[in-house]
Amino acid sequence: MDIHRRNDIQQNMNLQPQLTIEVTDDGSATLFVPALDEHYHSVKGALTEAEHIYRDCAFLHRAQRSVGERLRLLEVGFGTGLNACVTAMIADERHPVHYVSLEKYPVDGATLAALRYDSLLDEALLRAIHEAPWDEPVAITPCFTLEKRRADYLSDPLPTSVDVVYFDAFAPEKQPEMWTPDAFRRLVAVMNEGAVLTTYCAKGEVRRLLASLGLTMERIPGPVGGKREILRGTL
Repeated sequence: MDIHRRNDIQQNMNLQPQLTIEVTDDGSATLFVPALDEHYHSVKGALTEAEHIYRDCAFLHRAQRSVGERLRLLEVGFGTGLNACVTAMIADERHPVHYVSLEKYPVDGATLAALRYDSLLDEALLRAIHEAPWDEPVAITPCFTLEKRRADYLSDPLPTSVDVVYFDAFAPEKQPEMWTPDAFRRLVAVMNEGAVLTTYCAKGEVRRLLASLGLTMERIPGPVGGKREILRGTL
């Protein structure tokens, strides 16, 4: 990573009081939550994680079965918008998507800007995603509609007829309430037949729980340099 970019990021830490910024191994930044002792992304590579676990193993994996069909995607945890941006960058006439993302605690604009994702991603798309209003659908491009919902995943209504799920909540030991049978049962109820879910968490109890709710579960290779395995489920 360019030393000047690393210094710029490090000089902008602590813009949102409860968050700090750290640079991951692939040069992209992530947020750290001291109160939870938890990062928003893998410290092995935030961008690598977004591209491999969510964009490639979930969205593209599902999209190849229905080229040209506009898929409905649900992201649990908008966070920094990284997953949304890497997905928007490949959305086209062959892979259109309506992207719904839930976030109970949105990150403020100053902190998002300090992550310097604009030097790694499509700057115009990233700006449009971050500046899009909450709680209404916005056509970022003709093939990528974004609907950021300021919502509680556990209690607020979920979108229906979901084809792809990016399950990107904090780890089970940090937010156990997000990984309960009731929470997943509620999620599975809004997924279409053939819907695909991926998560970075490869714990056996999570795999068995999702399997008990009707998903066909796979352990698949994780991102290069990161976790050895991740989970993918198909309903």
